[in-house]
Amino acid sequence: MIRLLSRGRVQNAFDTARLGRVTTTGVASEARRDHVLVVRGGTAAADLQGYAGVVVLPGGEVTVGDRDTPVSHVTEDIEYLADGDVVRLVPSGRVSVLYRRASRHNTILATERCNSLCLMCSQPPKAEDDSYIVGEILRLLDLVDTECVELGISGGEPLLLGDAFFQIVAKCEERLPTTALHVLTNGRLFKDNTLAARLGAIHHHDIMLGIPLYADVDSIHDYVVQVRGAFDETVIGLYNLARHGVPVEIRVVVHAQTYRRLPQLAEYIYRNFPFATHVALMGLEMFGYTNINLADLWIDPVDYKDELRRATLALAERGMKVSVYNHQLCTISPEIWPFARQSISDWKNIFVPECDGCGVRSLCGGFFHSAAKRHSAHITPQQSIGGRLSDSSPQQT
Repeated sequence: MIRLLSRGRVQNAFDTARLGRVTTTGVASEARRDHVLVVRGGTAAADLQGYAGVVVLPGGEVTVGDRDTPVSHVTEDIEYLADGDVVRLVPSGRVSVLYRRASRHNTILATERCNSLCLMCSQPPKAEDDSYIVGEILRLLDLVDTECVELGISGGEPLLLGDAFFQIVAKCEERLPTTALHVLTNGRLFKDNTLAARLGAIHHHDIMLGIPLYADVDSIHDYVVQVRGAFDETVIGLYNLARHGVPVEIRVVVHAQTYRRLPQLAEYIYRNFPFATHVALMGLEMFGYTNINLADLWIDPVDYKDELRRATLALAERGMKVSVYNHQLCTISPEIWPFARQSISDWKNIFVPECDGCGVRSLCGGFFHSAAKRHSAHITPQQSIGGRLSDSSPQQT
């Protein structure tokens, strides 16, 4: 598991957060405002003037230098930092890693506010207005490598940013013309056709909206989301997005409240949303609200493997692109192994001791780090089958 933030000790005090692109070798003075100098070992040059900040890793030192340049001595290991990464320094000395150039799993948290209260939400919503973060997101987009393959936007519910959401998407299209954009949204606000039209009018070259649909009947979906009428709003939103040419991915989290009707949901999706670009059938993440509601949510994945197999094959046989996320190969039917993806973001991906000696470990999606709390009782090493299970690129979770 990769640490994405580190506490720190401030050497030169500062008042506001600073963002910068990592450099480990130093840059010319005219480019320093966009860069954070990372010092790994030894003593950095005295000339620190103009940098957005300086991060000193354990074992490194800097002279006092320019007192206007923020300096943070981190206390926890983020040794993997490399040129082109983007970090944020805050006045407490903490350093957060916002973007890693070498990773496929970069996601922007747009807001922690949400208009749903999903039973298994891994990012429990907060009511506070956090729209102040928009300026930071726009600044981050200025610093992201233009060769970035894919970028995620998540929440909370990103649409609650209002006009700023569309500003962010437009900035992605302008600043990152070859980068795919994957937006996680509950889709409910797109019941307003003008919002769907506005997003379509941006004409982003490669955007996908991941929208959850938990059942083929409204009572189950609304219970999981904890909002009456959410099913109808989601369905209308999906149709409005399709009307304006915005690609959608339907995401289904499988747990005790949703697994029974998985085959029926697969049929419903095929008949009603044939325009869906992708369908993701996803396992639980043991984090956030899941822990509070575990008695209502937990079922061993082995106990719904038949429903998962039937739903997956039903979609695939009808020509829809379908993937199985966040499941271990030993918990699902070998018949659907070709649909399994290594989807868990690398910074929170682990394997448990029971995986030792498994012949397909390199092909398996593994676990969220929170699976240490609870996971299937049927994790067992499998024989190697050789080769890759799939060449499809996953969307991170």
